[in-house]
Amino acid sequence: MFEELAKKAGQWTPSLSEMFSNDPGRATRYVAEGAGLRFDYSKHWVDDSVMLTLLDLANSSELELRRSQFFAGERVNRTENRAALHMALRADSSDHYAIDGASVVPSVLSERKRVYAFAEDVRAGRVNGETGQIFTDVVNIGIGGSDLGPLLVADALRSQSWGPVPHFVSNVDGAHFADTLLNLRPETTLFVVASKSFATEDTMHNAAKAKIWISESLGDSAVLKHFAAVSANRSLVTDFGISDERNFGIQDWVGGRYSVWSSIGLPLMLALGPEIFDRFLSGARSMDQHFKDAPFARNIPVLMALLGVWYRNGFGLETHAVLPYAQRLARLPAYLQQLEMESNGKRIDLNGDVLNYDTCPVIWGEPGTNGQHSFYQLLHQGTLISPIDFLLAANPTNTDRSSHQLLMSNCLAQSESLAFGKKASDVAGKLTAQGLSKERIKALVSYRTFPGNRPSSLILFDRLSPEVLGAMIAAYEHKVFTQGVIWNVNSFDQWGVELGKEQCGDLLPAFDTGDAEGFSSATQEALSWLLNQSD
Repeated sequence: MFEELAKKAGQWTPSLSEMFSNDPGRATRYVAEGAGLRFDYSKHWVDDSVMLTLLDLANSSELELRRSQFFAGERVNRTENRAALHMALRADSSDHYAIDGASVVPSVLSERKRVYAFAEDVRAGRVNGETGQIFTDVVNIGIGGSDLGPLLVADALRSQSWGPVPHFVSNVDGAHFADTLLNLRPETTLFVVASKSFATEDTMHNAAKAKIWISESLGDSAVLKHFAAVSANRSLVTDFGISDERNFGIQDWVGGRYSVWSSIGLPLMLALGPEIFDRFLSGARSMDQHFKDAPFARNIPVLMALLGVWYRNGFGLETHAVLPYAQRLARLPAYLQQLEMESNGKRIDLNGDVLNYDTCPVIWGEPGTNGQHSFYQLLHQGTLISPIDFLLAANPTNTDRSSHQLLMSNCLAQSESLAFGKKASDVAGKLTAQGLSKERIKALVSYRTFPGNRPSSLILFDRLSPEVLGAMIAAYEHKVFTQGVIWNVNSFDQWGVELGKEQCGDLLPAFDTGDAEGFSSATQEALSWLLNQSD
C-alpha cells in the first residue's frame, strides 16, 4: 500500500533550501486556509510530484466515501458496532445528523439546553451550596477524555472565565486530589464527576474521597447540593447520591477523547458561560464544514494527515512534535497525545489482520519559548528528525504587544532556523570576524554548523478565541480520522487501554494478602519489596 511512498522517500534528495531557491512561489502556494486557521506547509519535504502521490493515496483509500459514511452516522466504529458522530455535538438546529435514520440533533440540543440552564443557574447564584453560599469553585473529577479536553479549553480560554474557577482532578495518586483541594472551601465547591460508565476506577476512587470531604464538613445531605454528574449510567449516579436533575447524559456514540463538545464540557459552561461555549462549538462546526467541502489539496485536516503519513510510512520517522507558541495552549500536546495515539496507535486493521506497516507516531511537545531551552538542541542538531507543528497567534491574549512580538519572533526564527540551518562557511566567517585563529575555527566549525532541512508546519490564526480553539481541535480530530482511513484502522476503539485496568483489578487484592500467584516472578518480587517498605 505504501510502496510508492517508500520508493519516493528513498529517492528524495532536495533540501528545503534548494526547494525555496528553485521555487520562488513556494511560500504562497503550499498554504491552505479555513475556519480561521492558516496552514503553511511550505517547509515540508514535498514538491508537486509528492503532493500528487499523497493525494492519490487519499483517493485510493476511498477517503471521500469514508468521510461521507462518517458524517452520515454509519457505524464506523466496527469493533463496538457504533457510529462516531461527535460532530453532531456541535450541531445547531439547521444541521442534520442521524443514526439508523433517526436524527440525533433534537436530543443533542435538548441535553445542551439542560446543561446550559444548570450552568446559568449556578453562575447566577440560583443554585448554591448547603449553606446558601454561591459556588466559587468547580472541581471536575474525570480522567482521559473526561479530563484532558475540558482542562485544555479551560486553560486556553482562561481570560474569558468569569464563573466558578475550574479545577481538575484526574490522577489516582492522592497528591493530585489533596493539592487541588488545599485552598478550597467545602461550602463554595461544586464537584462534577465525569464518567460515561460511572465505573471508571480512578474517577470513582477520587469521587468517593470528594464525597467524604463534603460529608465530613457539611453533612451527608450536602452531597445532593455539591455534586453533579456527566454519565450515561443513571442508576450508578443515583446510587452515588446525585439526583437525576443533576446528571447530564452523554451519548453512546461519543468516544471519551471526542467528548469535550458534549456535557463533558460542563465545567467549561460553568466557568465560561454558555455564550462562550457556543462560540467554541461554532468554530468546530466551521472546521467540520471545511473538512467536508474543501478539495483535498486545500483541506487542512487532509493535508495534515497526508504529511504525517508521508513521514511515518515514507521515511519511517517515529515522532511528531506539537509546539504551541502560546502559554494558554500548554496542555495541547497532552490532549493530542490521547487523541492521536489512543485513536491510531493500532496494529490490527479493519479486517482483523496484523499490519505490515507503521501507524501513529509518538506525539510530544511543550509550549514555546520554554522548549527552546530544553529539547530544541535535539531538534536542531540531533540525529532524530521530528516533524513539527508550530502554532502562533497574530494578536496577543492577556499580554503586552512587546512580549507578543518577542514570542512571534522566536517562533518564526525557530521555524526558519530548523528549515535552513547555518552553513559551515557562514560559521567560519563569523568566527574569523571575531578574531579567532584558523586552528581554533577549524576545531569549532562543525559544532556550530546546523544542517537545517528539518520539516515543520506553521499554523497561524488571528488570536486564541473560542472559535479558533474549536476549529483547531476539530482540525486535529479530522486529521486523526483521515489517517485512520489511510492506515485502515479503527480510530474509535481503545482496547489497548483495557488490559492494564484488568490486571490492576486482579492485582490489587495482593497488596492486602501478599499473594500475587498468577503474576510473573518479576511482579511478585516487586510486590514483596513494596510491602516490606510499607509503613
